[in-house]
Amino acid sequence: MPRHSTHVAPGLAHGRVLAALEDLRDRLELPEAFPDAAVREAEAAAASDPPVEHDMTHVPFVTIDPKGSRDLDQAMHLTATADGFTVLYAIADVPAVVTPGSALDAEARRRVETIYLPTRRIPLHPLVLSEGASSLLPGKRRRAFVWTLHLSADGTLSRTELRRAEVCSRRAWNYEDAQASIDSNAPDPMLALLKRIGELRAAVEHERGGASLNVPDVEVDDEDGRYVLVRRRPLPVEDWNAQISLLTGMAAARIMLDGGVGILRTMPPPTREAEAEFRAQTVALGQPWLRGMHYGDYLRTVDPDVSAGLAILHAAASLFRGAGYTAFDGAAPAETMQSAIAAPYAHVTAPLRRLVDRFGLVVCEALANQREVPSWARESLGDLPAIMATSKSAEATRLSTDIIEAASVAHRVGDLFPAEVVSAGDGRGRVQIAEPPITASCTGSLEAGSRVTVRLVTADVEKGAVQFELA
Repeated sequence: MPRHSTHVAPGLAHGRVLAALEDLRDRLELPEAFPDAAVREAEAAAASDPPVEHDMTHVPFVTIDPKGSRDLDQAMHLTATADGFTVLYAIADVPAVVTPGSALDAEARRRVETIYLPTRRIPLHPLVLSEGASSLLPGKRRRAFVWTLHLSADGTLSRTELRRAEVCSRRAWNYEDAQASIDSNAPDPMLALLKRIGELRAAVEHERGGASLNVPDVEVDDEDGRYVLVRRRPLPVEDWNAQISLLTGMAAARIMLDGGVGILRTMPPPTREAEAEFRAQTVALGQPWLRGMHYGDYLRTVDPDVSAGLAILHAAASLFRGAGYTAFDGAAPAETMQSAIAAPYAHVTAPLRRLVDRFGLVVCEALANQREVPSWARESLGDLPAIMATSKSAEATRLSTDIIEAASVAHRVGDLFPAEVVSAGDGRGRVQIAEPPITASCTGSLEAGSRVTVRLVTADVEKGAVQFELA
């Protein structure tokens, strides 16, 4: 898909923007350097080489990630069988290098998640692990949790196995190169199989009643010290890749529920009021969500490249709120579903970047092999929902993007812009301008889904605030 971008005005990239981003880091109290004790433990773990019971280094795993990524959590190997497919999914064995109760464990609990900012990345673990000894880099022997997921010919999961093993990735694909290979006359065989399995899993999602929102992302790129806003739709290979991760997360949830212990990623269904409001918005936008049509089926008919479609997808995102983590030990919890996925689901595929995955992996590996769950993991499950709720990753991403957006138009206060109304009510709403790709507040008599001309009133870089008015 084409990438549309806009450069920050001259002089802002290394002045007010950097100052605002540094202030944001201080305001959110984001962590700085790792404590010396945690660093020493990480370095010792990186230098250690304990034996691994299973050797799977003969399997030609590959990774598929954004360009430039080095904290590689997942590697896959896909094969077609006589009656379906086998997915081997290797996940970095972070529990092997983080000792429970250690300084490194305590610091990971404090950080919760890796935080990505335009100027820096604040990792969950020291780089000697997250981009070194624990990352599934090509040509490196690494310890991993290897999921063996057996799929039938229609893509449904028939059987799951899980064990710890040593693996060796053969190639690190980035999304653009992977998509180019798939679209070529001679696609890489495994990538071609990823497309096939991904499409089957998307069809299973459709039958299950799940839905994926393909709202164009707004990202911040750093190009030679100048920040660039990029609005783009995900490449198809990103969706197929995500289907493998979703498959694994659902398999993990099933293991936990069957075993009577674990931690699920849960989300309640939309309220009646929220659903009624969304239905009214779709009518106003000229694309009514008909009674009897499933939410996911409806969203698949929406084109995000037209004004009304973009407004509908933004409105749809507000239907699903309240995501969190639900731990249990004994009886299954009352709420087990992740309603957007329409299935029980657990986070187990990103342990280098998300704390909870380390515990979920250990729980699943023990249950899958009929062993007792290690006490350190079991005893921590009840604490994890509250710990994960302290993550500042989403807030840091949103606020830093707000700063870059404000900087990208700070020199254009008073200018007019064509815009699409995303939402409206009570004399104000939100509008989307195409270039730069900003969604911001706007005052005036607005109608959702309409195309209007707006005037930029405020672009406060320090606060990350952009305000338009109807012209």
